Amino acid sequence: MKEIQGKRMRTNADKLPIMGLQGHARQPMGSNWQVKTTGEPFCEFRTGGITYNAKVGDSAYDWAADHIEPCVSAQAGDGGLKEPNNAFQVFSCIGNKVTVMSGDAKGDIGMVTGKHGGAENVMIDFADDTLEKLTYDDKMMVRACGQGLKLLDFPTVACYNMSPNLLGKMRIVEKDGKIHVPVAGKVPCFLMGSGIGKTTPFRGDYDIQSSERDALMEHALTELKLGDLVAIMDHQATHGWSYKRGALLIGCIIHADSYKAGHGPGVATLLTCNDGTIVPEVDPTANIGRYLNIGRFRNA
Repeated sequence: MKEIQGKRMRTNADKLPIMGLQGHARQPMGSNWQVKTTGEPFCEFRTGGITYNAKVGDSAYDWAADHIEPCVSAQAGDGGLKEPNNAFQVFSCIGNKVTVMSGDAKGDIGMVTGKHGGAENVMIDFADDTLEKLTYDDKMMVRACGQGLKLLDFPTVACYNMSPNLLGKMRIVEKDGKIHVPVAGKVPCFLMGSGIGKTTPFRGDYDIQSSERDALMEHALTELKLGDLVAIMDHQATHGWSYKRGALLIGCIIHADSYKAGHGPGVATLLTCNDGTIVPEVDPTANIGRYLNIGRFRNA
């Protein structure tokens, strides 16, 4: 078995553009009454905001909130699917460096940790002292690179939403023509919900349904954390999120749980294939926070 991470991973990274994308922290979304899968009404924090106590490495469950996003939720312009936010969300990739360009936190550095399709937000991790200085008026520049990434020795594997920086730290191992990828858990296909059928794996996420906690426990998924890598079994994202027997998708948990039917922790696509080239290996330490030295793992 041969480790192929870092400089030995043959990719087209030297051909990828590196482009600046300007954004700003997004105010949290307001809320009217929502309805839980149990029929109970709720009105709690939703997506968006500068969140001081939810970070990569924290639990993906049991927040008194719906779809909470870790650290800073950012957008460009007025948000939504129109420009410039469309480009900001599509081309920001997990592991991209972010620099604060104005305000008291000017010059401080953060890192992209995910993107949330339903809210059209990009999530960015910053150190605590930076969070205390940030405002919603401050400008941020993402050093965007990653969309278009290819594994040159594994042409059937599609890559999305991750920087070459992250790919090189994921402890991927090659054996007998397959790539073995550490994941914190394996998610059965029947648990996937909101997002199935969409053809935009390069810009958003789709959710692990969490309304049936017994099923989560049965498949050892109740300990998932923000930033964990997971394998979605019998699902593919080569041309959109859909069921396909024998396919596989490796993704990252980018937002926390939801009370709503068909929703739960969100998964952004990183790697996918239909031919068995990707083999998931369960490792509870498989988290982007450990790989990138961010969130609860910062300076650990």
